[in-house]
Amino acid sequence: MMNRKRLGIIIFDDIEVLDFCGPFEVFSVTRLNEELRREQVSPFDISLIAQYDKTIVTTGGMKVTPGVTFANCPQLDILVVPGGWGTRREMYNDILLDFVRQQATNVETLASVCTGALILGNAGLLNGLRATTHWGSLEMMQQLFPQVIVDSTSHVVSQGKVITSAGISAGIEMALQIVAQYYGENIARSTARHMEYSYPENNKRRVVL
Repeated sequence: MMNRKRLGIIIFDDIEVLDFCGPFEVFSVTRLNEELRREQVSPFDISLIAQYDKTIVTTGGMKVTPGVTFANCPQLDILVVPGGWGTRREMYNDILLDFVRQQATNVETLASVCTGALILGNAGLLNGLRATTHWGSLEMMQQLFPQVIVDSTSHVVSQGKVITSAGISAGIEMALQIVAQYYGENIARSTARHMEYSYPENNKRRVVL
């Protein structure tokens, strides 16, 4: 019996679609044995988590139904906090911040995509760490969180159990890094190949600032 990692992705109104769907796709198609892809399941047991048990609407108008709420979410092994315009509101949502802080004390890995880092920053979880976010929010991050060492050159920044990533598509590479961290680079490369996604050979930010 496979010991699956319990992984949660927070969703909220005005979330960026690829911020959560990119990592979701990576984690959901991961297999430990490529030859048994159809017979096996992913080693990640994934849940979409929202504050309330109701449909959320993304920045592009996609409607998404969460699987669990903050109130009934089990303790996770991995928590992913995506970004989008909604973070400008959610980074001041005390209920969400408390949920993230509570999970952060016990998770093995805490990750953000894009401006999801603003939520981690306002929760006090990035103080003293290197971190990154969407290129358009790097200056905001530095102004709001002077105790954070803002990294403007890396696509993914790993600091112990905390991982932050640059804008939108960077969440895919962040997720592949998590796959490699748990199951090795060969499994991560196999996952990228299945997705027909070029495995990142370096960690340089793709957008020239």
